[in-house]
Amino acid sequence: MQEKCVKVAMCQVQVEASKPEENFARGYEMLRKAAQQGARIAVLPECFDLGWANPEAETLAQPIPGPYAAQLSAWAKELSLYVCAGLTERAGDKLYNTAVLIDDQGEMLGIHRKINILTDVEGLYAVGDRLNVFHTPLGVVGMDICADNAASSTVLAEALCRMGAQIILSPCSWAVPPNCRRAYYGGEWYAPYSKLAKLYGVSIVGVSNVGKVTAGAWAGWSCIGSSIALFSDGESGTTLPYGEDAQCLRVLDVPLCAGALRGTALSHEVTVRAATL
Repeated sequence: MQEKCVKVAMCQVQVEASKPEENFARGYEMLRKAAQQGARIAVLPECFDLGWANPEAETLAQPIPGPYAAQLSAWAKELSLYVCAGLTERAGDKLYNTAVLIDDQGEMLGIHRKINILTDVEGLYAVGDRLNVFHTPLGVVGMDICADNAASSTVLAEALCRMGAQIILSPCSWAVPPNCRRAYYGGEWYAPYSKLAKLYGVSIVGVSNVGKVTAGAWAGWSCIGSSIALFSDGESGTTLPYGEDAQCLRVLDVPLCAGALRGTALSHEVTVRAATL
């Protein structure tokens, strides 16, 4: 299939628990630099506003639409960027681990509420109940969050692919326990990312935060970046640096599959490809 490319900024930014002003200040600098480097889409991490698994979200979380989403929309319009970012959403008496997609005119295209909620935080976040793709001038965008793409949950991303996604954007928060001596992190994500990419010809961009986890069930762990982009061949792409201080930005050309197959034809092609993996 003939492919086109879109410039995507991977914004591996430091996120501090319960410090939205500081997090947003760092995020804006990343977005500004991404725009300067020609990015059309920028991806910020999971729970970028308050930090993932933060119990203080019970009192600090904002609705969507709300002030945090409005700030991202203003920046998207100012910088002419599509922005995908993780926010902590208050909806009535529930909290959701949510991702937003905003277009380059500042319009909210939609949200995704994380479905694969980890057991340690199931009392904090409610479970999302739907998937969606977004038809944009850049291509068909699927959006999910972190563990939605885990090996045990690839059915969720596969559904996005069956709905026509050409690229999947995934705000993440990848963490390791105290005194972890692993020099590299990410192998457990390469396997499902590669499987999805090879089966469906889709590119996947997962962007994690960096910094210490200071509150909640995961206090003492460290978010260590290692953000991953895997392209539609399931092999090429990039991995960002590892470490709780590894804040960085990378803008890269991400290929988008033409996505011509649908329905039964796609099912047949996926079956044939699966036999080779």
